[in-house]
Amino acid sequence: MKNDYATFQQYFPTEAVPYCFQLWKKHQFNFKITRPRNSKLGDYSFRRESGHQITVNQNLNPYAFTITYIHEVAHLVTFMHYKRRREPHGKEWKKMFKKLFLPILTSEVFPDSVLLPLITYLENPSASTQGCVPLSNALRAFDAPIFLDEHIPLTQVEVGKGFVVNGRSFVKGELRRTRFLCTETTTGKRYVVAANALVKLL
Repeated sequence: MKNDYATFQQYFPTEAVPYCFQLWKKHQFNFKITRPRNSKLGDYSFRRESGHQITVNQNLNPYAFTITYIHEVAHLVTFMHYKRRREPHGKEWKKMFKKLFLPILTSEVFPDSVLLPLITYLENPSASTQGCVPLSNALRAFDAPIFLDEHIPLTQVEVGKGFVVNGRSFVKGELRRTRFLCTETTTGKRYVVAANALVKLL
């Protein structure tokens, strides 16, 4: 991805663009907007040869995109402070995530329907917003209407039934905390899929 201001304007709420762009300018990480992934919304990685990298799924609505972006930047900043000596989503990351969010935790950036559950979530953020049902449901209201009409949450699919997510077909398995362990029909490989992921029945 070409990291320029115009690109940031395509994915973030207008009022959040300057702050999110400055985070990229300050920390100088490789920022990639990727195809949808069923196992994660974004990620952070560091390699000696290529440095820091953050990815975010391209199909997220602006509010979900922003939350995921700040989530991953918090991983980067926490890593820079503590290296590998802390848990990925431990108290250091939680504190940094909330700190980085405060400048845009306003009604100018987020609608109240998202802002209120987001404030609650940030008091003790989990590894994924998909594990916070009130926030996840609030964010889902801003997804594309056509997509919502054709899909249902994975929680509504019976165990053993087939479904499609991101163009790949799976059979639903047992619940593992906030994700279901599912088997891909074409390869037989098993993957975890968020419990409230929107899927299409086979």
